[in-house]
Order: sequence, then C-alpha cells, then structure tokens
Amino acid sequence: MESKTKAIIYTLICVALWGLIPVVSKLGQANLDNHQFLFWSSSVSFIALLVATSIVKKSKEFLSYKPGDWISAIILGFLGTYLYYILLYFGYANAQGLEVLVLQYSWPIFIVLFSVFILNEKLTPRRGLAVLLGFVGVALVLTKGNITEIHLDNYFVDMLVIGAALSFGLFSVLSKKVNLEPYTMITIFFLTASIASLVSMLLFSDFSLPTKDSIVPVLVNGLFVNGFSYIFWIKALKEAEASFVAPLVFLTPVLSALYLIIFFQEPLLPVYGIGLLAVIIGGLLNKDEKTN
Repeated sequence: MESKTKAIIYTLICVALWGLIPVVSKLGQANLDNHQFLFWSSSVSFIALLVATSIVKKSKEFLSYKPGDWISAIILGFLGTYLYYILLYFGYANAQGLEVLVLQYSWPIFIVLFSVFILNEKLTPRRGLAVLLGFVGVALVLTKGNITEIHLDNYFVDMLVIGAALSFGLFSVLSKKVNLEPYTMITIFFLTASIASLVSMLLFSDFSLPTKDSIVPVLVNGLFVNGFSYIFWIKALKEAEASFVAPLVFLTPVLSALYLIIFFQEPLLPVYGIGLLAVIIGGLLNKDEKTN
C-alpha cells in the first residue's frame, strides 16, 4: 500500500474519532472543569497506552531512550496533549460549540505554515490559497460576520482556542522531526499531560472525582478520542508530508457540527456555515496537491 494511501486511511480514522471532541468535552464538563476533565481523561489515556505498549511488546523501547529523547517527548506531550486540550476544553465550556469548533480547526492551517518554515516543505499557490481560505473562515467566525467590528464578548476565549490550535499545529510538525517508537512516545505524551493537568488542577481548581454523568465521556475521551487516535495521527505524519495530511482534517468539523446541532440544539448562525465552508474548501483544495 502506498505511503499516501496509508496516510489518508490513518488520518480518516483520526477524523472519525476527533469528531467527538465537542460532544465529550461538553458532556464531560457538566460537573468537571477543564483542569479536572483533562486530568482524568489523560490518566485514562496514559494507562491505556501503557497497557497497549506492553501488549505489542514495545515496553523495552523505554530503556533505549536517551535524555534528549525524553526531553523531546515531554515537550511534544506538553504542546499536543496538555496545552492544546486545556485551552480547548476551556473554550467549549465558555463559548458556543460551533464557534469554538471552527476556530479549533485552524490548526491544520498552522501545520501548513509551520511545515514551510520548520520542515522546509514547499508552499505552492494552491496551498497558499488553502491557507488564505482557512484564515477567512476563522475571521468570519471571530467577528460574527462583521469584519469591521470584533465582538469582545468571547474575544478572550476565542484567542485561547486559537492558541490551542497553534499549539497542536506546532506539535504535529515537530513530531515529524522526532524519530521515536510511536507507542512509547505517545505513552510519555499522556504521562506528561497527566502530571501537568494534575498540577494545574491543584493550583487553579479542586480535586474532584468524575460523577456517573461524566465517567462515560471521560472514558470515551481518554481511550479513543485522545489516546489511540494519537497513534494513528503519528503514523499518518510519518507516511506523508505534514502539509498533505493536514487538509484532510478539515473534514472533522462537518461531523462535529452535526453532532452539536443534533445533541445540543445549538443555534446554527449563517456566518458559522460560511466560515466552516471556507475552511473545508481550503482543505480540499490542498488534498490532491503533489508533494516533493
């Protein structure tokens, strides 16, 4: 099977799992805040990945890690499994889900940009247009369709969500530069997130056990939406250029938006649809772009 075909399959598996992020984050934060929800989800992810690493007989790989490898994995884990989610969950708890959804999926745009400067991938005219359309979609949502006036009611939350998108974009690009065994590396990612979220929970929140209403979202999020999806994402990044797989992720908001409208009866403002359409078109423009 060709590398690009494998990359597409792995990415589409991630799309199917990541489409649940708005749903599980809203349900899971019904009685947990973003610090608590991330701590319990990351702990589930860490335990699940640790068990999976043992099952596939990769545990010995931990012993081969040099100090620099541990540092690289911890930094990547902080960016992609802690900082990204702590900001994202705060966004879903404090703003309209569809608004956060479109802003969240500016991270494939950041991947394209970072891949040019960090990985020396070529920014072709088609990719440039894809990036432009993506930013247009983000701007439409951020300004509620009024480009001349930024609505400050959720401005702080919106900026945090964009910060989350930037963090995951940087995490994805830097992951291509690190050549470590995926299972052990991702286990360290979620160990880092578990420790970091425990510290932030104790500093900025309170220790709280999941209730019966939040335990299922925590388990689904920890096992599938976060945990095992990262294995497929890292594999996708290893099989093709980052700027090739990134646009495929723009399919995720379509699935997520449908869930939000069906399960939470959220208002579908026309400008959200326009913004979502812009980022999706931008992503699809780049999907068939030839890579070096």
